[in-house]
Amino acid sequence: MARPADPHARSALVSAARREFARRGLKGARIEDITAACGLSKGAFYLHFPSKEALFGEVVGAFESGLMAMNGRRMARMEGFFQAHGIPGAQDRIERSERYLRFLQLEKEHDLEALDWVWEFRDVSLVLTSGSQGTEFESLLWRVTDAQVERISHDFRRLQEAGAMDPELDARIFASIIVGSFLLLSTQMARLDEKPDLNAWANTLQRLCQEGTRPASPAPSKRVARRPRAAAEKPRKTPRKRS
Repeated sequence: MARPADPHARSALVSAARREFARRGLKGARIEDITAACGLSKGAFYLHFPSKEALFGEVVGAFESGLMAMNGRRMARMEGFFQAHGIPGAQDRIERSERYLRFLQLEKEHDLEALDWVWEFRDVSLVLTSGSQGTEFESLLWRVTDAQVERISHDFRRLQEAGAMDPELDARIFASIIVGSFLLLSTQMARLDEKPDLNAWANTLQRLCQEGTRPASPAPSKRVARRPRAAAEKPRKTPRKRS
């Protein structure tokens, strides 16, 4: 009778494998090093995964499905916001109205969620960019990025049709800039020992997307009306005494 798979052992193997993949690349990582790192046998590994490539493929699949789920939530919340509050227009942006600021905050929250997800899978991005050569995953990065560009450009067109985005912008160019930015940020994250201030990163991303590099407009100052000056009184003439 086959032994049941231990879910704790499976989780330990995945964690150890991800560290080995990031350190040695997918081709250079060895199953015996993965199992030794978590105190398990090679037999335990094959009880859960047929190969190290199958383990990595499962991790990549979890990363992609998480991105898709986040995008679905983002679009649902955006459309709900438009129905409840209307679509922020050009005047909203100029005046930085309450509706526009709430829209900006909503976008920032979703960017922060995406950055957190990228931070959790930063090792996967590193392996795909520089540790998958000579394996079946060598071109997977570009298939993933192309799929993300298609998805984001499709959603951007929906926002353009709703009137929330400039209709003259090329949706695919916009999507390519977003995906490229996240890809570069993920490789930077992989080199960091401590988690950066992702809230600040999300704020910068949203400011760039919504307002470009234009300096933030100062709040309009309240001008105090000056009291009109009193008319200068003419000096009274002293009547001359008649002699």
